[in-house]
Amino acid sequence: MEPMKVSGFSFIRNTVKYDYPVVEAITSILPLCDEFVLALGNSDDETEALITSINSPKMKIIHTVWDETLREGGRVLADETNKAFDAVAADSDWAFYIQADEIIHEKYLAEIKSKMLLYKDDKNVEGLLFNYKHFYGSYDYVGDSRRWYRKEVRVIRNNKSIRSYRDAMGFRLNDRKLNVKPIEASVYHYGWVKPPEQQQAKQQYFHSLWHDEQKVQRMVGTASEFDYSQIDSLALFTETHPQVMQKRIAEKNWSFDFDPTKKKLSLKNKLLHSIEKATGWKPGEYRNYKIIR
Repeated sequence: MEPMKVSGFSFIRNTVKYDYPVVEAITSILPLCDEFVLALGNSDDETEALITSINSPKMKIIHTVWDETLREGGRVLADETNKAFDAVAADSDWAFYIQADEIIHEKYLAEIKSKMLLYKDDKNVEGLLFNYKHFYGSYDYVGDSRRWYRKEVRVIRNNKSIRSYRDAMGFRLNDRKLNVKPIEASVYHYGWVKPPEQQQAKQQYFHSLWHDEQKVQRMVGTASEFDYSQIDSLALFTETHPQVMQKRIAEKNWSFDFDPTKKKLSLKNKLLHSIEKATGWKPGEYRNYKIIR
């Protein structure tokens, strides 16, 4: 069997200002990667110094300038993703995509590697589909309502005809959904866990990639801190967090408490929520991928 080569890739900008766990994200998958390509956008904080602190020979940084005119559907995020993917080594078999607030638990690394090896020469498999855990408010709660996506593709074949889709959440090949295999590994998404003032600043900035200033103000408001209490439904997280997150978790300096038994759901969503919990079926679920058996 020929050896397998894997490239990691991502994009970032102003990750210090908006408190993204990008170092943790990158280092969580670095053991699986032969190189990691990072598109470092034009930042006005200490992001570059933070990335340099990773100090790994696997790191390959490309400097980019974000085109903020690409507002429709957050296309600038897909544009930056494609820049990183296009810089991935031509001889890599797989490209492992990780966003700046996504972490892979070390307990899944062996499973991911085994599936990349298993499907390496099966060209029908264009990507690997991961499960998701979305943390919210603090590191103690995960979202369990219909608002959260349950799965997404994070390992793709190194075919440069594959493009990041819409707001960079998934991928397509010649505008069709990728044929993927599901694997027993989860992405831990921490984008909704950060100090309330930085969460509010992030929401204002993030929405500005889609909308003009007036609409951002209507959607996000003018408060100095994000109000985590308006969430509809959460479940208590009782497992372990990835090792790379332990220091950040220990340094958390704000509090958020939620009673998981109190659901703020409409009658319709209560019914759909109960169906999903009982059967695993999520009626009307958006899937930007095609699972092959």
